[in-house]
Amino acid sequence: MGDLVTLDSGITLAYDEVGTGNPVVLLHGFPHNRSLWAPQTSALIEHGRCIAPDLRGFGESGREGPYSMDQYARDVAGLLEKLGVEKAVVGGLSMGGYVAFALWRLRPDLVRALVLADTRPGADSPETRRKRLETMALAREGGAGAVANAQITGMVGATTRAQNPALVDGLHQMLASAPVEGIIGALQAMMDRPDSTDLLPTIDVPTLIIVGEEDALTPVKESRAMHAAIPGSRLEVIPGAGHCSNLEKPAAFNHVLGEFLSALNYA
Repeated sequence: MGDLVTLDSGITLAYDEVGTGNPVVLLHGFPHNRSLWAPQTSALIEHGRCIAPDLRGFGESGREGPYSMDQYARDVAGLLEKLGVEKAVVGGLSMGGYVAFALWRLRPDLVRALVLADTRPGADSPETRRKRLETMALAREGGAGAVANAQITGMVGATTRAQNPALVDGLHQMLASAPVEGIIGALQAMMDRPDSTDLLPTIDVPTLIIVGEEDALTPVKESRAMHAAIPGSRLEVIPGAGHCSNLEKPAAFNHVLGEFLSALNYA
């Protein structure tokens, strides 16, 4: 059980907070919760104050709307205000990366550095929008378990599926525990999100891009394009990992992230 805070907007957010020093906020993807970051919050304690919230609609956070990337970003800003954080390293995986882009658009003053993991800047294609609508219908008809069954293969790479079935099972349980309201709200928020490609050249803070070599949902080529568009960014490709690279290869992910945070701390 983590901590709970009620924001000025009225929503209650659950979060874990570990360590001291420079704040690092870690934003989970879809349809995850903050436990996605357990391998990082425990390992990176020496590098800073790790804060991992459940986004609204997921985990132990409130489920009331509205849902949008801007709203998620405002929630993160509200959480930082409640915690007395003036600036933070903001990291997001997949949908968490979309929230990080929204936060940069709305409140760049809060962002000390960015970590963009297994994510993309572009808006949904017509095909992706169609799939999201199908997933909404699946959630309404079959619940989170049906969504988990449909999503789990894309969440991890072929290496993980072959070599670490226990991790796949644990991740499936996380997906299956997601509230249906949160699933549907997040799907709508992702469908409605703006294209952030034009935002990339405006990013003038240190930026680390991480992607699993076997990521089928946000392939390496997307991360290479982000790297080319964000001035001075660093790109790291994690071998043997898929879309949830932080879970699949935590030692490699933590090494790269730890190096990045150390360099910031000594800058």
